[in-house]
Amino acid sequence: MKREIIHTVRAPQAIGTYSQAVRVGDTVYVSGQIPLDPASGQLVTGDIVAEIRRVFENLRAIAEAAGGSLANVVRLGVFLTDLTHFPEVNEIMATYFSQPYPARAAIGVAQLPRGARVEMECILSLG
Repeated sequence: MKREIIHTVRAPQAIGTYSQAVRVGDTVYVSGQIPLDPASGQLVTGDIVAEIRRVFENLRAIAEAAGGSLANVVRLGVFLTDLTHFPEVNEIMATYFSQPYPARAAIGVAQLPRGARVEMECILSLG
């Protein structure tokens, strides 16, 4: 099956050896997004709500570049350096998604790239 690399300037540029997303058939695999501002390349810090929103905005930009939207997300992976922020993730997620919600995993981790406190990845189904 053909692979298509998804790229948009509306989300942060890859900071390593990966693509923002890869589409295979009707499935799009979106790489982990941290709260990097795509315009400045700087990490949004200081306010976990702003950080979480930035991550969802980055995911949305990539989903749209792939020809979909967050409504096409079937799985969401959430990584937090402090799981006490999970209620904020739930609250903000409810403003970006509606039922039926995607499958989701929330995982506590020791560290994330660039000292971020939150990272998310997702899988979209465009079929």
